[in-house]
Amino acid sequence: MNPKSIDNQAFSNSILNWYQSNPRELPWRGTQDPYKIWLSEIILQQTRVAQGLPYYNKFVNQYPTVRELAEAPEEEVLRLWQGLGYYSRARNLHFCAKQIWFEREGDFPKTHKELLLLKGVGDYTAAAIASFAFEEKKAVLDGNVFRVLARFFGIETDIASGKGKREFQELADQVIPAADPGEYNQAIMDFGARQCVPVNPDCNSCPLKSSCFAFRNQLVSSLPVKVNKTKIRDRHFHYFVIRCGENWVWKRRASGDIWEGLFDFPMAEKKNQEEAHDFQMPLEWKGERKFPKKYRHILSHQRLYAEFSEIEVDQSEHQNLEKWAKEEGFLLVEEERIEELAKPKLIVNFLNDQGF
Repeated sequence: MNPKSIDNQAFSNSILNWYQSNPRELPWRGTQDPYKIWLSEIILQQTRVAQGLPYYNKFVNQYPTVRELAEAPEEEVLRLWQGLGYYSRARNLHFCAKQIWFEREGDFPKTHKELLLLKGVGDYTAAAIASFAFEEKKAVLDGNVFRVLARFFGIETDIASGKGKREFQELADQVIPAADPGEYNQAIMDFGARQCVPVNPDCNSCPLKSSCFAFRNQLVSSLPVKVNKTKIRDRHFHYFVIRCGENWVWKRRASGDIWEGLFDFPMAEKKNQEEAHDFQMPLEWKGERKFPKKYRHILSHQRLYAEFSEIEVDQSEHQNLEKWAKEEGFLLVEEERIEELAKPKLIVNFLNDQGF
């Protein structure tokens, strides 16, 4: 189907009419506050609305303006983000808040072009803020929009390719109406999320079915096309839960790997599940007890396989343990303070299984 042969206004009107007939109450809807819109968009990146909503509410309650977020300690921000995954988003969120507050005196950029200069803000997020908050005629392009456009117009270009992104962006900018572009952007994203869903959409109730290329040609399940070139890497972690009375040994993860800035336990990474670990501790502390449960945790590009061992250090060795931990770059943390640490979901799951 040639997009130029389609009445753009009829397409956008159909999307808007569906949206108005199928409202969804969300706290960031109906506001033009760029801070709240930006916050919601960062939280909802690669996250379902149902999962992201409580995090949005927590952040707005804790940091009602960009100033409070900019002035918050990074550890506190990461702790509030705990469990949401993709922690680089939280670090970028915090960095960006500081950019806006300290470098721009709290003034949000108002155009797509200017918004792209902010840390962690890409084309999609910039388009969302620019259109929702400032009514700029700039189309958003997320997975939901890709899907609606690919199916309706019958586009078979790989959406993960540079060519595909350019082609879809050109089309999205072509069909967006000049009047109320923010509402239209929200409408087409909602339409993809709730009506034109990835698997088994209810095409018979769809207002676009009579003109939809995919529906008329039985290609709904084939579009959009995405060639997955991502290689999944398997990693094997052996964690050591080292305790001395009420004190636990923790490690803050460094940059250059997953979970930067979060806390987990000392760990040895192995080539496979069967390989023996090479974790080194003073001999007198090596009374190791393995926890029977093994854990599997999926990230976007990695599959993690983890096992845990407990090492109880006698109270008489507390000073030696403290000295060893400091030399190794670990921290001794009192049990009552563990809840304050920002931890990966894998570690939270383990602690929950142990009743913490």
